[in-house]
Amino acid sequence: MELTPQQIGFLEQLRSRGFEVVAYPLYENYVGVRKGNCGALLLPSGSNGFKLYGEPAYLVGGQLSARSIRSDGLWFVRKQDKIEATPERTAELDAFAAELASALLPVA
Repeated sequence: MELTPQQIGFLEQLRSRGFEVVAYPLYENYVGVRKGNCGALLLPSGSNGFKLYGEPAYLVGGQLSARSIRSDGLWFVRKQDKIEATPERTAELDAFAAELASALLPVA
């Protein structure tokens, strides 16, 4: 994937805010970011920035997961692995999503 100098600059800004730029298997057309136990996929948008692809996710086994409601509670699930979606984990994911959304807003 080729990125413009502006997009590379944006990723550097994310790094300065504590995000890591990572690659997630099966998503080579996207730029992965993570912070703590959370991650997301970014889609290059135009020549200047990125858009969020899908939703931010809690990481299970180092990979993006999906939220799942089951008879025994709320879970973050990745293939055969699952971890409970505790209030603390959900709060961490919500804070990650809010910080990433704020970073993605255009600067006037």
